[in-house]
Amino acid sequence: MVPRDSAQDGRTATPLELFFDLVFVIAVGIAAANLHHALSEAHFMHGVTSYLVVFFAIWWAWMNFTWFATSFDTDDWLYRVMTVAQMAGVLVVAAGIGPAFNDHDFTLVAAGYVVMRLIMVAQWLRAARNAPDLRRATLIYAWGIAGVQALWIVWQVVPPGAAGWAMWLVIAGLELTVPIIAERRHQTPWHPRHITERYGLFTIIVLGESLLASASAIITARDDQAEIADLAPLAVLSLVVTAGLWWIYFWAPHHESIGRFRQSIQYGYGHYIIFAAAGALSAGIEVEIDVLTGHSELGDVAASLCVTVPVAVFIGAVWWIVMRPHATRIVNIAVPLGALVVLLDPVIPIPITLTTLVVVAIVALLVLTNPVSREGAEA
Repeated sequence: MVPRDSAQDGRTATPLELFFDLVFVIAVGIAAANLHHALSEAHFMHGVTSYLVVFFAIWWAWMNFTWFATSFDTDDWLYRVMTVAQMAGVLVVAAGIGPAFNDHDFTLVAAGYVVMRLIMVAQWLRAARNAPDLRRATLIYAWGIAGVQALWIVWQVVPPGAAGWAMWLVIAGLELTVPIIAERRHQTPWHPRHITERYGLFTIIVLGESLLASASAIITARDDQAEIADLAPLAVLSLVVTAGLWWIYFWAPHHESIGRFRQSIQYGYGHYIIFAAAGALSAGIEVEIDVLTGHSELGDVAASLCVTVPVAVFIGAVWWIVMRPHATRIVNIAVPLGALVVLLDPVIPIPITLTTLVVVAIVALLVLTNPVSREGAEA
């Protein structure tokens, strides 16, 4: 398990990485579905908090595997077996999402998460044996991850409440700190194009949940002809918004956003917001369907905000993390302003109409404005 070449030509996602992502489709879908039910029942604080906690486990486990793979993927039999074992941990997390939302029982989520993370410890120890120049970094990863997992196990016996949430924040902060300490002196050789391709693929996965919600509106309209006049426009507008968010995300050259370590941390950690917002969008669309069909306790304004807030957060986060360095002044003014205008959507009687118009306007502006490439400017 020797380090990969960070400048390797033609480096792309492997079939194993794509297979690995499939289990995260399940976990993200279940998390979004539970958020949808919590929001429809007007349990906003509980639903959003549970969603963010569960999504942290999903995102952090995926991200750590992804960054390890970009540096040390050997694709031999042992690496494959350990990756499949991590997939089993993701399925355990997925099975525990329902109890986490409904009963505040994070036992299964924590168990699956710890399984994934301890397998990563074994992967880092294996890398430490074969990469002497990176031995310090790989060992910090291994023992840092192991120590934090012990704290997650202790967290399970802390009673729910303020103390439990405070401890969660501390342990989550320690998880985020391990890579910063490990990479401080000797950085593992990440491949910019490979790593950003992996993030792009995962973004497509979470946006795909919104397409599923759009299809759900069509199916519901088919089954209930009385609601077709409301649900059909929602399905169309949801598709347009999702496609627009995809367009916005892939406008800038992502691989130029992680040239330095500080940039890579901002890019990698910032995607928690992007991924979580994209997943929450599908829940918001489902909430709109519930309201239009009379199956929700929410009013029109609250239901509209369940869609517009994730869209605004997604656009704002993508602009801040990826677009700003590559955009003209007008783009850097119009995009964040558009994200704020989206929040005014509840004033329009037809759901997510203003959101759709704003997203389409941003895409039109981006089509007319080529991103500024750092590589081209340096050349």
